[in-house]
Amino acid sequence: MIYVGVPAFNERRTLGLMLWRVREILTELERDFEMLVVDDASTDGTSEVLEPYRRVLPLTVLKQPRRTGYSASVERLLREAVKRSAYPKRDAFICMQGDFTDPPEAIPEMLKRFEGGIDLVTASSDRDDACPPSVRIARRASGVLARSLPTPPEVSDPFRGYRLYRLFVLKRALGRTSDGRLLKHEGWAANAELLMSVWPHVRQVDELTMEPDYTRRFRRSRFRALPQLWSVFQASRDRRLHGLRLSSGGEA
Repeated sequence: MIYVGVPAFNERRTLGLMLWRVREILTELERDFEMLVVDDASTDGTSEVLEPYRRVLPLTVLKQPRRTGYSASVERLLREAVKRSAYPKRDAFICMQGDFTDPPEAIPEMLKRFEGGIDLVTASSDRDDACPPSVRIARRASGVLARSLPTPPEVSDPFRGYRLYRLFVLKRALGRTSDGRLLKHEGWAANAELLMSVWPHVRQVDELTMEPDYTRRFRRSRFRALPQLWSVFQASRDRRLHGLRLSSGGEA
């Protein structure tokens, strides 16, 4: 089973079309799949737009009564997929955005790598010029901050969220949470946190070069460089403090 998870906030104009495109791809590949969407208290009618899709797609919409943010939405998707999976060693979870930034056309290659034994397939980008200026500047600055994060060197972009995970590694990572919460930071930092959490359980990783596509998004960007960088800074600070506690024999 392939689980496709989408954290969504005010994606009325593209989310249904994006899910339909994913459905076309997975149907052509003859794969069993389920789609999971967390509607994070959208105010633009996202859930209403998705209603007709629920009748023709294997789609579950998990609606949040109040806004909880990106990291909480992603974590709810992870937990829902793990709960539903009967064969976590054979099933996969793909996390992607609902605005076409993450091209669905990359899914066949992701699945090819997964079915070849890869536990984690990540997306990377070779070009900064394809990004809006604010994203480009933030990417360069976050690269400096990332040096203090223990992200695996095999992954060149630890902040991008478009990934395929074997359900087993997610299940193991979620099972090791001591305070009930796996992801504690927002945005890019949450993506890096998730990578670091699953990494001890990953046997093989592969990386695909695929540029984010900003041309198919029909809304203004909600990206704000300073909050993203602040979250990355907080995550790197927390990891440094955690490392100091471990080295001094304190409680992890």
